[in-house]
Amino acid sequence: MNRAKSATEANDIMLVRSSHGRGRARVTHAVVVIFLEFFAWGLLTTPMLTVLHETFPQHTFLMNGLVQGVKGFLSFLSAPLIGALSDIWGRKSFLLMTVFFTCAPIPFMRISPWWYFALISVSGIFAVTFSVIFAYVADITEEHERSTAYGLVSATFAASLVTSPAIGDFLSAKYGDSLVVLVATIVAVADIAFVFFVVPESLPDKMRLTSWGFPISWEQADPFASLRRVGKDSTVLLICVTVFLSYLPEAGQYSSFFLYLRQVIEFSPAAIAGFIAMVGILSIVAQTLFLSVLMRTIGNKNTVLMGLSFQLFQLAWYSFGSEPWMMWAAGTVAAMSSITFPAISALVSHSAAPDQQGVAQGMITGIRGLCNGLGPALYGFIFFVFHVELNDMEPVSGGTTPTDNTEKLMVPGPPFLFGACAVLFALLVAVFIPENHQLGDVKNCSTCKSTTSIAHAQNSNPLASSPSDTEDIEPLLQDSSL
Repeated sequence: MNRAKSATEANDIMLVRSSHGRGRARVTHAVVVIFLEFFAWGLLTTPMLTVLHETFPQHTFLMNGLVQGVKGFLSFLSAPLIGALSDIWGRKSFLLMTVFFTCAPIPFMRISPWWYFALISVSGIFAVTFSVIFAYVADITEEHERSTAYGLVSATFAASLVTSPAIGDFLSAKYGDSLVVLVATIVAVADIAFVFFVVPESLPDKMRLTSWGFPISWEQADPFASLRRVGKDSTVLLICVTVFLSYLPEAGQYSSFFLYLRQVIEFSPAAIAGFIAMVGILSIVAQTLFLSVLMRTIGNKNTVLMGLSFQLFQLAWYSFGSEPWMMWAAGTVAAMSSITFPAISALVSHSAAPDQQGVAQGMITGIRGLCNGLGPALYGFIFFVFHVELNDMEPVSGGTTPTDNTEKLMVPGPPFLFGACAVLFALLVAVFIPENHQLGDVKNCSTCKSTTSIAHAQNSNPLASSPSDTEDIEPLLQDSSL
């Protein structure tokens, strides 16, 4: 019986290798997808500021917050559903869908700015690439490899921003924004083609349904129902609160920080590009080398706590810093704080059953999507309340002094101080997260053998499945590698 079972499992592995793409699914497939998508958007850093100012000349960042808020809220609504569907029908189809709709607004930046911002808002329904990517990685890595793989994927995001803003700024200054948008569109099309033609399916046939008629209940699609179910598990609730409080200031910072450096701290465009490159390179080192070392030596939870501590220090320095050298020094700390999200994603993955990775990561991505909406609007509003004007798009000269409004402020960056307070609360919440929650149960869980058991698992607990034979998942994990 054991030999027959082993033969069947070996055949399943061969099917995974030979079907749904060229060869076996690897982490490198996920890395390429993430790099191309965010490289395309990184190119548009400078043109985006220009289009925002031309389209919304008054209260630019408040309007940007509104657009990003709609996108983030739609992402929050859709992420659990897309994650659950990818657990049932496979990752590739939904990866193709998320990449396509996330990149679809890019060419409209020059065609019609109003359509561009409208499409950005609507694209939030499918802008959950990280959710599907992390579930993809979880399918093909063993548990002890997962944190390193997540760090590599997150480092790829940083790597995509090392050179793309500088390249976009150079092309914009020399040839105009239209060429930048064209190059970004070509990169986005290349990313979509890579997913369609090269990326293999990561979820084995025996864990997927071949029919597209499987009913998805409203209970599974409702993100608020997911949050209510998560609330029944104190550990998952603590993780979700930690993600919300730590990513809310990060999302707001990402939307306004480069213009803050330019207008308030008086960075030149070249200095901004250099700053992005420095933080990106250091983030790559932090998320690949330091993350794996920290996970092995101090554990998952302590790595999360360390990342939050660096983020708290970084935001406090940004809020009180008024000189360029302070921003450069705080940028090095910001790079170390980038280990937080991959460490949290690994913590969530370790607590989730193999057939619930999409649901679990979708829930976390949904919270991040909500933060992507609330963060920019909140930062723009705080800047507005404290009269730190960020609407002037004229470049400042290196010899001028800061604006009068800035001189009157004891705290040059009030939103960053708010962010530091939020991260402080996140740090306090994270202290209470158990180190090894549900790990024993997860190892004894596997795929559900019928649609009835799948529906029962997803409706009863988003981070657990019904017990089954653990050997059903071991061959895939043992055969997977980085």
